[in-house]
Amino acid sequence: MRHASALYRLLGDEARLRLLRVLARERLNVTELTGVLGLAQSGVSRHLGLLKDAGLVAEERDGGFSYYRLAPSLADGDQALPALLRAQFDASAPDAAVRADDARLQEVLRLRKENFDAHTGPETRDARQLVPGRSWAAWSRALGLLMPPLTVADLGCGEGYLTMEAARWASRVIAVDKSEVVLGRAKALARRRRVSNVVWKKGELEKLPMADRAVDVAMLSQALHHAHDPARAVAEAARITAPGGRVLLLDLRTHQEDWVRSKLGDRRLGFDDDELRAMLTAADLSEVRVGVGARKAGDPFTVLIAAGTKGAARATKTRKHEHQR
Repeated sequence: MRHASALYRLLGDEARLRLLRVLARERLNVTELTGVLGLAQSGVSRHLGLLKDAGLVAEERDGGFSYYRLAPSLADGDQALPALLRAQFDASAPDAAVRADDARLQEVLRLRKENFDAHTGPETRDARQLVPGRSWAAWSRALGLLMPPLTVADLGCGEGYLTMEAARWASRVIAVDKSEVVLGRAKALARRRRVSNVVWKKGELEKLPMADRAVDVAMLSQALHHAHDPARAVAEAARITAPGGRVLLLDLRTHQEDWVRSKLGDRRLGFDDDELRAMLTAADLSEVRVGVGARKAGDPFTVLIAAGTKGAARATKTRKHEHQR
C-alpha cells in the first residue's frame, strides 16, 4: 500500500504526466524535453530522476547523449497502470496544452531530420544515412558563399541567429527588432562570434527606421505573423529594397494551433499561400513566387517561402516625383 500511495502521488503531477506521454511517443534527451514541455531544464531533470527511481522511465546512452524512454513495464505491459495511462493519454489528445506538446515534439523531430542526426537506436538505424559531417546548416552556408556581397535587412531579427548566418556572406546586414532586450541578446551573440558587419536598429516592422532603397535583400523570417499589420510590413520591406532587389518571406501556412498566441506572442495563425502572394503583389513586387519550405507528416506547422523582385518602374516614378517636389 505504501508503494502504491507513493506511485500515485508521483503521478499526481501534471508535468510528469505530460513527460510520460511524450516519452510514450518518442525517445528524447533532456534538452529536447525542455523544448517540448516548455519547462526549465532543472525541472525536467528533477522529474526524470523521480520517474526513473520509480521504475517508470529508462535511461540509455547513445552517441554521447543520455536518452529517456518509457520503462519496458509501461511501454509493453498489459497491467492496470499501463492501461490506465494509455487511456488517459488518449483522452487528453484534444487538450490545448497536450496539442502544444505534440506540435513542439514535431518541431524537435523535424530538427533532427534536417540536421541528419542519428537519434534512432542501433536496431532501427539505416547505415546508409550515416554520412559524417552532413548537415543542412553546412549546406546553407556553402550556398551563401555563392552569393554576391549584398546589403541585407533582417527584419524582426529576434536574437540574431539568421542575422549571423547572413553576415557570413553579406557585405552588411541591417538587423531590426522592436525589443531592446532581444536586440541586446543579439548584439551579445555577435560579439561572441566576432561579427562586425551588422548594424542593429530598434523599430517596428510597419515603420522601419531605414531609408528608401537601402538594401538589396529584405528578409522576414517567422516575423510576419507577429506584425500588427502584415500587409504594411511587406510594403515597408519593399520600400527599403533597391530596384532589382528581392523581398524574402519565411512564415507559417495557416494552422489551428491557438496556443501560440499566449506562449509565443503570435498575432496571426499563419497565412494562406494566396494571401502571401497578394501582399507581395500589392507591394509592387514582380516575379512573385510562393512555395513550401518545410513540411512533415503529422506536424501542424508548414513553412512557406515567398519572394518577389523590386521593379525599376516604381523607383523611376519615385525619383520623378521627388524631382518635381
